[in-house]
Amino acid sequence: MAAALQPPAGPVKLPVRHVPAGEMLKLLDELAAFSAPGPGVTRLLYTPEWYRVQHFLQERMSGFGLEVRTDEVGNVYGKLAGSVVTDKVILTGSHIDTVVNGGRYDGAYGVAAAVTALHYLQMTFGQPLRTLEVVSFCEEEGSRFPLTFWGSGNVTGLYDGSERENCADGEGVTLGAAMAACGLGGSIEASGASHYNTSESGGTAFGHSPVRSDIAAYVELHIEQGIILERSFQEIGVVQAIAGQRRYKVKVCGTANHAGTTPMGLRQDALAGSAEMLLALERSAVAEGDPLVATTGRLEVYPGTPNVIPGEVQFTLDIRHSEAVTLERFCLGMLDKFTAIAGRRGLILEVLPLLATTPAPMDTELCLSLEQICVEQGRSYRSMVSGAGHDAQLFAPRCPSAMIFVPSRGGVSHSPDEYTSPEELAAGLEVLTAILYKLAYTEN
Repeated sequence: MAAALQPPAGPVKLPVRHVPAGEMLKLLDELAAFSAPGPGVTRLLYTPEWYRVQHFLQERMSGFGLEVRTDEVGNVYGKLAGSVVTDKVILTGSHIDTVVNGGRYDGAYGVAAAVTALHYLQMTFGQPLRTLEVVSFCEEEGSRFPLTFWGSGNVTGLYDGSERENCADGEGVTLGAAMAACGLGGSIEASGASHYNTSESGGTAFGHSPVRSDIAAYVELHIEQGIILERSFQEIGVVQAIAGQRRYKVKVCGTANHAGTTPMGLRQDALAGSAEMLLALERSAVAEGDPLVATTGRLEVYPGTPNVIPGEVQFTLDIRHSEAVTLERFCLGMLDKFTAIAGRRGLILEVLPLLATTPAPMDTELCLSLEQICVEQGRSYRSMVSGAGHDAQLFAPRCPSAMIFVPSRGGVSHSPDEYTSPEELAAGLEVLTAILYKLAYTEN
């Protein structure tokens, strides 16, 4: 269990006010330019665009006076050393990769804001008591390789390294080969080692072990990727937990037969049975209430012929909740309902679990501090659950962790239409800067 940070006794008036957002907004524009051709922003792990943006960030952090390094999987760090001798750091940042044809804010906003916050704090208040560090994680999305959280997962020990040869992209390129193309995966110098030549010079030696045990707290700023803040007219979301997920592949088998000659009462229609199951899923999820959500994102019907009764249907389930007990109870209950429906209709049901992640509660004291900061800054806010996964969920079991959300217009994300206004982005920056000041500059 991660030890909670001890907050200062009583409210602390924080001197962080009106953090200039121009530097962050300019940096966001610059990051968006590192993209493969096509709509929106496409920056997949270990591609030329990814390689160049990480080197650009090294140069930018170094220019701000931060101590820059990278680890062997390509995470980039910029450190502002504290005056108190300690082996622990306050870490903030997000991921730099995107989905295909994604937006310019997902992940990149958290990186740009973190860089800007550390620069502002250093220029305004000087050296902190405790060390601050910004991170640009190499990957979170899983858009190129069939894994997610490759950056933060290596930092927290989720991966053991076997993935480098066992995991390949759609072109058959292994993770290890893609890393080698970027000069990663060993004690290779970044400059000159990569297949992707760049005019940027920033090159520290790759080869540092990514696993870390020196993180005192992790704070991540992110766009909501949902519609709750916009619909409720709130400026800031204080994330209480990141939902756990269950994913399943379900196969329903019946009997394919002639659509015109088989009486209705003698059919074993796999699609009709599946439809009943999915309606039961929706009704049960609505009855359970927020924050539970359940989705069927893919449905395949066989043989898929207009005049043949479907003999087999395969569909996916994605079920999420912020409380482990409720998530488990709901999933078991739904599978029981599916079994009953299949039995009544004479169908065969097969269920294959694909994913099971544990809900990740954020640190209570950090959440209270964020709420206090919002009140102090005169900002509207709400406590909420994140239905999407984030790097913060990997840190939550290991150190006090927190997430700050800002609104997403129309709830749109993973799209070129992703948008958050400059004013909303600036509000998140000020809240992030204030919590980092409290953690690193005040006596805890």
